[in-house]
Amino acid sequence: MASLQIAILGAGSMGGAILRGLVGSELAAAGITVTNRTSAKASELAELDGVSSIALESQPTGNADAAASADIVLVGVKPAMVPDLLREIAPSLKPGTIVVSLAAGVTVATFESILGDDVSVVRSMPNTPAFVGKAVTGIAAGHSATPEQISLVRALFETCGEVIEVSETKIDALSTISGSGPAYVFLLIEELTKAAVAKGFTTDEARRMVEQTFIGATALLEASDDDPAELRRRVTSPKGTTERAVAVLQDANLDHVFARATDAALARAKELAAGS
Repeated sequence: MASLQIAILGAGSMGGAILRGLVGSELAAAGITVTNRTSAKASELAELDGVSSIALESQPTGNADAAASADIVLVGVKPAMVPDLLREIAPSLKPGTIVVSLAAGVTVATFESILGDDVSVVRSMPNTPAFVGKAVTGIAAGHSATPEQISLVRALFETCGEVIEVSETKIDALSTISGSGPAYVFLLIEELTKAAVAKGFTTDEARRMVEQTFIGATALLEASDDDPAELRRRVTSPKGTTERAVAVLQDANLDHVFARATDAALARAKELAAGS
């Protein structure tokens, strides 16, 4: 695969996580340029191999400068800042540039209406496990993105995890599952830790038990060919303690709880897309 010039505009938490996946990859062998508002953050990223880091406070044209030489531009600024950034970089983009959105709730149509027909747009939704190379990223092609360009974007995100290609009509729904999903898992860990403390364990003991249980369970799932339901059944001995506990959880209608939670997240995603 040919190496490409890559720019990440707004290499904050998510952009920075993707950057660390890209560093050292064949795809980014031609170099990565990143922008941040402050010199402190820019200096931190400049230490990474093959990275040119621009502080906008000292180089105000940095976003346009980075975009001008890039084959792929990742837009990682906050959603409300996206339209102004696109207007800033649009005159500098080369024809054929791939512009990838990392911004929640900002539609392909918004990108395409500002950037015009000479560039291709891909909307993405990574999640925070990108920090450890275990992301799930959904990608949705804009109207002019070619299969070859989608393959390049897929390869880019595969440097920090798994990639699922969907239509844009599903990208907000995907965000309620994999995008928000880590928060659901962390909430379960919080609550089980509280239950352990209530049973007399110290906070340190409770954290070690619960966190390692989740880590171990997901590692077992990853290593197994069996689905989660089968793995759960193996832990749940007939008439045993786990069976009693699982019955209580099932009586709480967790299926309905998760449906309501993800529906609420989807409603908020649609509000963001509408600008509210």
